[in-house]
Amino acid sequence: MVRISKPKTFQAYLDDCHRRYSCAHCRAHLANHDDLISKSFQGSQGRAYLFNSVTLPGTAPCPCRVNVGCGPAEERVLLTGLHAVADIHCENCKTTLGWKYEQAFESSQKYKEGKYIIELNHMIKDNGWD
Repeated sequence: MVRISKPKTFQAYLDDCHRRYSCAHCRAHLANHDDLISKSFQGSQGRAYLFNSVTLPGTAPCPCRVNVGCGPAEERVLLTGLHAVADIHCENCKTTLGWKYEQAFESSQKYKEGKYIIELNHMIKDNGWD
């Protein structure tokens, strides 16, 4: 009998000198504090933060997300109107973290395109917080 094992998920680490946010469930690094745009967002399960990116500093956006995977985009009616969003998840523990705004259909919401929502109950502050 041939046994096929699941390959271990690669985990990337952010620079130790930066304040960062990590997955509350497995401590995988998710985003730098420098990429935080707003703390005034609402996720599907409570408060959430809006991030400019969840990528490694100085790298191209998509293929090198820091431990964050992205699902297919779908249209959803959110508190601020209709948006095309894609769920994002921790690549290490597979927990759904929030979503990425792919497209906003109202002009006042266009600033969200390409940005990420991570819900507070799925992340912790890590490294360098006083």
